[in-house]
Amino acid sequence: MSDFRSKLSFDVLAGLHDDAGASSPARRKRRHSKKKKKQKEEEEEEEVDLNVTSNNGFLINSNCRTVESVVYEEAFLPPEEKRVYPATELRQRSSFSTFGEAVSRTEENVKEVDDGGGSRGESELMMKQTAEMNLNANGHHAGRMLEKDNSLDWKQLLADKDPNYNYLLERSPVKYFIEEMHGGNSLRTTTILANEKDRERVYDTIFRMPWRCELVIDVGFFVCLDSFLSLLTIMPIRLLTTCWRLLKTRQLKMLSAAELSDFGCFLMLISGIILLQQTDISLIYHMIRGQGTIKLYVVYNVLEIFDKLCQNFGGDVLQTLFNTADGLANCSPEHTRCMLWRFISDEVLAVASSIIHSFILLAQAITLSTCIVAHNNALFALLVSNNFSEIKSNVFKRFSKDNIQSLVYFDSVERFHIASFLIFVLAQNILEAEGPWFENFLYNALVVYLCELMIDIIKHSFVAKFNEIKPIVYSEFLEDLCKQTLNIQPENPKKALTFVPLAPASVVIRVLSPVYAAHLPGGPTLWRLLWILILSIMSFVMLTTLKVMVGMGLRKHATWYIKRCQRRKLHSD
Repeated sequence: MSDFRSKLSFDVLAGLHDDAGASSPARRKRRHSKKKKKQKEEEEEEEVDLNVTSNNGFLINSNCRTVESVVYEEAFLPPEEKRVYPATELRQRSSFSTFGEAVSRTEENVKEVDDGGGSRGESELMMKQTAEMNLNANGHHAGRMLEKDNSLDWKQLLADKDPNYNYLLERSPVKYFIEEMHGGNSLRTTTILANEKDRERVYDTIFRMPWRCELVIDVGFFVCLDSFLSLLTIMPIRLLTTCWRLLKTRQLKMLSAAELSDFGCFLMLISGIILLQQTDISLIYHMIRGQGTIKLYVVYNVLEIFDKLCQNFGGDVLQTLFNTADGLANCSPEHTRCMLWRFISDEVLAVASSIIHSFILLAQAITLSTCIVAHNNALFALLVSNNFSEIKSNVFKRFSKDNIQSLVYFDSVERFHIASFLIFVLAQNILEAEGPWFENFLYNALVVYLCELMIDIIKHSFVAKFNEIKPIVYSEFLEDLCKQTLNIQPENPKKALTFVPLAPASVVIRVLSPVYAAHLPGGPTLWRLLWILILSIMSFVMLTTLKVMVGMGLRKHATWYIKRCQRRKLHSD
C-alpha cells in the first residue's frame, strides 16, 4: 500500500511537470484522446452498474464503481493523463472502518473538487481511486462487517438466557428426584442457616423474655396495689391528723401542698362513691345480659378502650391538681385568690374525670360478671376474642423502647383492674348466688388470670422479637420501677408508672358496702352503728397490715435489685 501511494505521488508530480512543458496542440490532442477513453469507460460502467454484486455478498449502488475497474484504470493511465489531486485530498487518505464510510468520505472530497471548478469525470476518477485505496486498507474488516446474519436459533437463545434450560432437557425426572434426595436439606430453597445470634433470639423469645416480662408486670401490679392501699389507709389517717391539728390550734392558716392534695383526692373519692351508690347495678346487669355474645365482646372492648383513655387522662389531671396545690401552698398573699380559683377549677375537672372513669370500670365489671355467670361459654368467647384482638393490635406494630415500657405499665394497671373486677364478681356471688358457687368462682377467676398471663407473655415476647429488643431491656424497666418505689425521681418522667386508684377504689367500696350491710346483725340502730364501727376498724386494720407488708416487701425488693444492678454494671465496666 505504501509503494502504491509513493508511485501515485510520483506519477502526479510527473504529470504536473509534463503538463507544464507541453505545447498547446499536444495538449488538445491529449484531451481529445482522453474524451474518447472516457466515453468508452462510461459505456462500460453503465453496463456494469445495472446489477453488480460484490465479492462480500451485497449490491453496490449504481453510483459506485467496481473495485476491478478502479484498479484497471489506475494501472493503465499514462502519466500525463493522471489527475492532479489537491493537497487537502492527499491529507484525507485515511483508513475507514467500512466501504460505505469510505465512499461517503470520498463523495465529500468530490464535492470539494467540484466546487473548485473540476469536471465531473475528474471527480468520479478521484472517487474511484480513493475508494480503492481505503478498500484495500480495510477490506478484511469491511467484509466481516457485511457478512450475512445467521438465522435465529430459539434453542440457543433459551440456553443463553436460562442456564437451567439444557439441564432440564438433558436430565430425566428420575435423575432430578435422586439429585434432590442427595442434595442436602430438603428445605434449603426456602430457609437459610441461622447463626449464633438467631439461636439466642429463639431462646430469648421462649424462655428469657416471658420470665423477665412477667416479673416486671407482677412488680407493677404490687406497686398499683400499694398505691390503692395507701389511698384507703394512709390518706384517711393524714386527713384525721390535719383536722385534729386545725381543731386543736383553732387557727385557720394555709395548708401544705401534701395536705391540699389529700383533701382533693378525698373529695374525688367521696364524690365517686356517692354517685355509684345511686346506681342500680341489677338494672345495668340485666341490660347487658340481654345482649348476645358478639355484642358483649363489642361492649367490653369499647369499655376497655375508654378505660385506658381515662386512665391516661386522669393521671394528667391529677398531676395538674398536685402542681396547683403546690403553687397555692407557696404563693404570696396577693396571688392567693388567683391560685385558689385555679385549684378549684382543677378540682372540679379531676372530680368529673374520676366519676366518668368509675362508671366505665363499673360497667366493665358488670360485663365480665355477666360472662362468668352465663352458661353458654360467653366467658371463653369474650376472653379469646378480646385477648387475640389485643395481640393483633400490638404484635405487628413498630415500637420504640419507651413505648414498650409504657405498654408494660399499662398491662400492670390492667392486671390490677381485672383483680378489682373479680372482687366485684365475688361480692355479687356472695349476695345473690345460691348453692355451691365458690368452686365455680375460683375456676373462672383462674381461667381469666391464666388467659391474661398467657396473652401478655405472647404479646411481649413477639413484640420484643419483631422490634429486636433484648431481655435485658425489661431488666432496665424493672430497675426504673424499683427506683420509683424508693421515691427516686427518674431522669425521664415517661419512665414512671402512672396509676390513679381513685376510680377502682370507688368501685370496690361501692360493691363491698352491700356485703357488709347484708351481714350486720339485726337490732336497734345504735347496735347496728356499733357493729358498723367494729367492722370498719377490723377492715382498716387488715388493710393497714396488708399495706405495711406490701410496702415493706416492695422497698426491700427494690433496694436489693438496685444494688444488684449496680454491682452488675460495675463488673461489666
